[in-house]
Amino acid sequence: MLGAVARRNYLVEGGSGTGKSSVCRELRRRGYKAIDGDNELAYRGDPETGLPTNAPGRHELHIWNVAKVREIAADQTEDLAFFCGGSRNFPKFLDVFDKVFVLDVDTETLKHRLTSRAPADWGGTAEEKAKILHLHTTKEDIPEGQVINTNRPLPEVVDAILQSLDP
Repeated sequence: MLGAVARRNYLVEGGSGTGKSSVCRELRRRGYKAIDGDNELAYRGDPETGLPTNAPGRHELHIWNVAKVREIAADQTEDLAFFCGGSRNFPKFLDVFDKVFVLDVDTETLKHRLTSRAPADWGGTAEEKAKILHLHTTKEDIPEGQVINTNRPLPEVVDAILQSLDP
C-alpha cells in the first residue's frame, strides 16, 4: 500500500451478484482498508430521511449510515479506503469518494451466481431473483462510475480496480 500522503476513498458499487462482497474480501486479503457496506454500514431505513423503518420492501430500504460513512472517509489512518456494497441513499454521501467503480457482469453469469443464494439472503427467492435481474437490465439505483467487468477471475477484477486508481 501507499504511504499516508493523502486520504483517498473509493466506492465499489454494482447490482446484486456482481461481486462487491468478493471484491471487499480480496481487497482485505491484500491488506487494504475495505468496508463491507452491506454488513458494516447498512440498515433498513428511509433513503430520504435516514430514519429506520419497518416498512415493507427490502431493496428499496437498504441504506447506509451517512454519518458513519463520512466518519470513516475522514479518518486519515490509511491512505486508501474502499467502501464496497450497495445503498439506496448513495447520493447523500457520494461526494466523499474520489472515484466510483461500478461492477457489472453479463446476465447469464448473474443468473448462475444467483442460484447459489440461500433463501434468507437477498436474491434467495424467485421474486427477489426477478427483481435483481430487472435492476440489472435497467441499471436503476446504481451511481455513475467506471465500469469494471466481473466476468473474470476475482484477482483480475481487483487488479483492474487497483490499476484504475487516481495517482
